[in-house]
Amino acid sequence: MHRPTAPDRQPGRPPRHTPPGGPPPETVDPAVLTALLARHGWRRSGAAAGTYSRWTPPDGAAVPARGRTSLLVPESRSYPDSTDLIAEALTALQHSAIPSAPDILTALRTPLDEIHWQRDTPDPDAPAAAWAAQEQLRSGARALLLAAALAARGRAGYHGARHRRHAEAALDRLLAGTAAGGRELTTFLPVGTSAAPGPDDGRLITTTLLRALCATRDATDHQRATGGCEAFEPAVEAGVCQELTEAIGKLVRGSGGIRITLHWAPAAGPPDGFAARPAPVEFTPGDLPVLREAGARYIRDEPPVTVRLTAVVLRMRREAQSGPGAVRLKVLAGADVPQIRAVLDEDDYRIAGHAHLAGLPVRMNGRLESKGGFRRLTGARDVMPVRVEDGERDRLLKSLHENLDFFGEACGGD
Repeated sequence: MHRPTAPDRQPGRPPRHTPPGGPPPETVDPAVLTALLARHGWRRSGAAAGTYSRWTPPDGAAVPARGRTSLLVPESRSYPDSTDLIAEALTALQHSAIPSAPDILTALRTPLDEIHWQRDTPDPDAPAAAWAAQEQLRSGARALLLAAALAARGRAGYHGARHRRHAEAALDRLLAGTAAGGRELTTFLPVGTSAAPGPDDGRLITTTLLRALCATRDATDHQRATGGCEAFEPAVEAGVCQELTEAIGKLVRGSGGIRITLHWAPAAGPPDGFAARPAPVEFTPGDLPVLREAGARYIRDEPPVTVRLTAVVLRMRREAQSGPGAVRLKVLAGADVPQIRAVLDEDDYRIAGHAHLAGLPVRMNGRLESKGGFRRLTGARDVMPVRVEDGERDRLLKSLHENLDFFGEACGGD
């Protein structure tokens, strides 16, 4: 049990101990700590009003008696020795066996939005089944967050390979808790400090996900009630896309349903236009046919994109010594995909081959087709080499010489 500080302690005195791996006690806002304790089910018990509060673990927490503790948290920094009290509370959390203690410490180190995933599945009857359930929950949650990160960069019914590298990089800062039994998982997205968050900010991904989930829920209900899928068309502007419907289906399949709950970082508060406590969003197996149909419609209806791109030729291949041939290109500019394939006529194929041997990129026009995930350029034309600085050309040539086996294909008998 933690008790109020002794009278001989003086305000402003450095804390006696800082929990290893925890945030510095002097940086912790007591209001944020109490908000996190309440969020994770800790119970507030009797304490002096306006001075401090005492918190005990959630009812039913499966921990040994020695792991059950209580925390004394000052109401504000104005309380004498508040830093010492917070340090003691953090130390107790650091050594506590309560499952929520690590999550609370994680959220205190940096402002984090929390997403809680609950998947209705039976108790696994074997360790392998438990591992498979955990992996399905983790991979499904990440796929859903990836869909939100894609939508944060630009609205589209089907993204394919577009923006995928940037979206995956945005999730590198994602933190995830344990997926106990494959039924529950908590993920944390750091909240940026800039006034205008960019597409890689965790807060923007979180808000995009919430909008998209609510819009998907509404559109699914509309289609199940009326049989019409027209509600999925305007839902694209809310971030709904094929990748999102596919990820929801991945989470729902093999379960009785999923429930997704979002909590804003207490230190940052809710963003403008959002409820302080967003309602959970749920999906059930009965939603799967609608989600599959919507995803297929998004792929079918996504229009091609006219592009003028600059790329490096990676491979060349054609069946005969002359005529058209296929090339694989590494995109440098003009399209938000890493690589594409294209079929070039005989003249353009020859120009591409010469540029390949010289270590020069090429520029061309064409249309990225949604079929295949925007990885194919159709109607490729106007191929021309692009001059680059000597240093960049040397780097491209070095990369080219590491793939000498492609030289014969590049020449193509020309």
